Parts: sequence; C-alpha cells; structure tokens
Amino acid sequence: MLDTLDAAAVRRWCASGLTALRRHQGEIDELNVYPVPDGDTGTNLVLTLTSAQQALAMDLGTLPEDGATPHGQALRLMARGALLGARGNSGVILSQILRGLADALGAVPTVAGRALAAALRDATAAAYAAVARPVEGTVLSVVAAAATAAEQADTDDLRTVVRAAAGEAARALARTPEQLPALARAGVVDAGGRGLCLLLDALVEVVTGERPPRPAPVTRTARPPLTAVRESGSTEYAYEVQFLLDAPYGAVARMRAELATLGDSLVVVGDGASPEASTTWNVHVHVNDVGAAVEAGVAAGRPYRIAVTRFADQAAPAARPDPDGPAVDGRAAVVVAAGAGIAELFAGEGATVVPGNPSTGELLDAIRATAAARVVVLPNDPNTQAVANAAAKEAHRLGVKVSVVPTRSPVQALAALAVRDPQRRFSDDVIAMAEAAGACRYAEVCHASREALTVAGPCRPGDVLALVEGEVHLIGTDLVDTCAAVVDRMLGGGGELVTLLSGADAPDGLAESVRAHVARRWPFVEVHAYPGGQPYYPLLVGVE
Repeated sequence: MLDTLDAAAVRRWCASGLTALRRHQGEIDELNVYPVPDGDTGTNLVLTLTSAQQALAMDLGTLPEDGATPHGQALRLMARGALLGARGNSGVILSQILRGLADALGAVPTVAGRALAAALRDATAAAYAAVARPVEGTVLSVVAAAATAAEQADTDDLRTVVRAAAGEAARALARTPEQLPALARAGVVDAGGRGLCLLLDALVEVVTGERPPRPAPVTRTARPPLTAVRESGSTEYAYEVQFLLDAPYGAVARMRAELATLGDSLVVVGDGASPEASTTWNVHVHVNDVGAAVEAGVAAGRPYRIAVTRFADQAAPAARPDPDGPAVDGRAAVVVAAGAGIAELFAGEGATVVPGNPSTGELLDAIRATAAARVVVLPNDPNTQAVANAAAKEAHRLGVKVSVVPTRSPVQALAALAVRDPQRRFSDDVIAMAEAAGACRYAEVCHASREALTVAGPCRPGDVLALVEGEVHLIGTDLVDTCAAVVDRMLGGGGELVTLLSGADAPDGLAESVRAHVARRWPFVEVHAYPGGQPYYPLLVGVE
C-alpha cells in the first residue's frame, strides 16, 4: 500500500494499465455505435499506452533542468510517449489526460490525495480543451466525474482518493447511455470511458494492492459483419487523417481553423504545458478531402507519421485461427507516398500512408498502428526497400506477419493494391500483388540538375530526362514532348492501361496533353490521370 505516487509506482501503473487494456481490448472494440469503422477504440488505446510505456523505458536517473521530481519526469515521459503514439480520438484524449496529470504533479514533492485530486481536475480541463466540440456521455464525462469525486473526498489519504475517483468513474460510465442517444440506441456504454475506467482501476491496484471488483459492462452479443466502431463524428466524412506536426502555435491556430471547415472530430493537441509552449502537435480529423487536410498541415509546419484510413475499407477484427488463411479482416497495407494526391489515392484503396523517405521506426509505427496480424508494405522507392525490410523484421518480433512487395514507384503500388483479395490466403495475395507490380513498367520525367553523361547521352542542367525503370532513356528540351515520347516508347512494348501522376511542379494541362496524345496515337489504350503532388518529378508513368 502506498502513501504517495513515486516514479516506480508510475511505471507499475503504466504497465498494469496496459495489461488491463490488452486483456479487455476486444471487449472495448465491441462497444459499437456506428456501422462505419474508425479504428477500434480498444486497439487505439492499447497502441497509445504501448507508446507511453516505451517512452518510460528511457533513463529516469537524470532529471531535467527545470527541477521536475522523479515521479514528475516519469509522468512527463508517459504523457509524451502517449502523445506521439496516440491513435484515434480516444488515444489523443488519453494523452491529454496524462499530460494534465504530468503538468500538475511535476513539481509537487509528494503526491498525496489532495494533490492527485487537483491533478485530475487539470487533466479534465486538458481533455476538454483538446476537443473542438466536447460531447457529454463520452470519456470526457468519465474523467470529470473522477475528478469531482477525488475533490469531494477532501483528504490527503491517497488510497481513499484513488478509490473514490475510480468508483465514481465507473458510475459515470454506466450513465453515458443516458447522456448520449447513440449509445442508448446501440445498447452500450462509451468505449473510451471504459478504457479510462480500466486505467483508474489499475491505479487503485498499484496504490492499494487490491483489484476493484467491478463487472464488465454489458455489450451486444451480435455484431453486424464487416463493421467496427467509429469513435466520434458523423458518417458524412469518409476518411480519418492523423499526423504529428512540428509547428509554432500561431500557425497551428490557423491550421485548426482551416481543418474545422473541412470536416469534424477535430482534435489538435500539443506537448507543452500550455498551447503557446507546444512545438509538437498531434492532429486528428475526419474529412472527405485528404489532400486538403495534409496540405493544411504542410502550410503550418512539418507533418510526419501521416496515417490515412478510409472508413469503408476497414473491417472489425475477428478470430484468426489460421495465421495465413483466408480472412476479410486482420490484414492491412502500409504504403510510402511522397505527395498529397498520391497519398489520397492510396488511402482510397484502404492503405495506411507513410510520408516519403521514412525511418525504420516510422514504418514500424505505421505497421503497428494498423493493429492487423498480417501487413503488406509497399516502399515505392529503391532507397526505402532496406528500411521496409528492417521494419518487417522488427514487426515479426512483435508477432505481426509482414511481407514487403518491392515496388519501386507509386504506379506499381497502385497496380498491386488493385488486385488485393482478402479472400485469398495472405501469402497468395502477396504473390498476386508482387506479380501485378512487376507487370507494371514505370517511368519518371524530371529536369536534370547538373551536367552528366547518361546511357542516353550527355545532359545539361535544365534538360528534360525520361527515366524508364530507373535508367535514362530520353533527353529532351520540351517537357510535354518528352513525356509523350517516353509513353510511346513504353507502349511500343505492349500495354493496355497507362497511369499518369502529375507532380507538384507540373505545368497546368501536362497530364491532359499526354492523355490526348495517347488517344490519338494509341486509341485502344485506356488512360487514367491523377494529380499526384510528388516533388521533383512533373510526371510519373505506369504502363500495364
């Protein structure tokens, strides 16, 4: 039994809370509300707290210069890890609850009952501030009830306060269907609130040595096929976009206003004790225009760990008796993309998108964030191939089966994703994707940056280069003419479908000019043209 919350107790709380969330992950995922999925809440909370625990693995022996206590430093690490690993609304809000606790208790010498009660009130304020339009009957109501009960206990006895907070949180959770009609219609309690109750019960167990005897809330026994929970927001938006952002406060405020016009379920939270002090932000929004949401982040600062989920393509997790057998769920695709338009195309195929030139850790984070047992990775760049293989090895150690399809261009990835079939065995599906990617020849058109001798002859800075399968095949002076010429050369070897991805710096009408050329010269060839938004290459070409 503890009289105060020290650094060791914080570590035990995080580990115990994560164990509880993993134990009840499926139960929380079953708390369905909408028949459209948005990454199940239980899975999101597990991923968020897993990141918090990884951050706690850092050395706690060296305190920061601001004089934070050991327990304060542990809470800060826990909150920071949760922010960087947060997934979905529930994960982002949980990270802010932890940040509120860390900010309030960081310099407190001894965490007694009243100090914890005050910290829970700060945590509640941080959670409410994180949500653009707070809704009662959610995890917000649960954390507020916990804070009120802790304050009303009015004692420095830590055991009394944590019991009061956890007990009232459980009662508030039971009341959530009365506050939110969607919960009442579904016959469930709030999923995020259920997760918070498990964490508070874990804190009770760490402080008192006793596990509170609480029955699990009743969930529906029947679940509609191929559906999962959308954590919040209306069904009129098709995509969930989430990313980390390094940006100043003023730029983030402008981005927040722009994102509010694009969709709903908007949550933007920072890593500082106040918004003005934050430099890293976690951004979450539901939109129909993925490209506009990502571009808003680019305008504000440096977005990274971009994850895009199309609700209609996600499926609820189910039993997986055969790790390689047919399944309509439990699988995911992680695709590397440079360019907002390309990212939107991949998201439209149900893939999780990672920005170009990722690290092994960023790819591994994306693989884990899918919460799938079997994942295919499409690197789309020869330089990313080794990184993808390293991330796959790390994922295998975590029990996730990952296969890397060695795509060298986004057009090959589009071809691979087009033949995915979740009814096939996973290994067979990967083979089919690899065959489709290999059958797609690709070309890139760019401007020479320096004088060089290529296999097609010498080039000068500014010349137009057309590379086929990575080798320079044509050197020209006119962009449109060179693009048309390289398509002709590729179609000379056969082909029925041409895919054109115009780059960020492509002149207006480039793709349409090439499309018109193909229609005249190759009338039986189908052409698909999309704004890719990729840097450096005005046009990417795929021929199948």
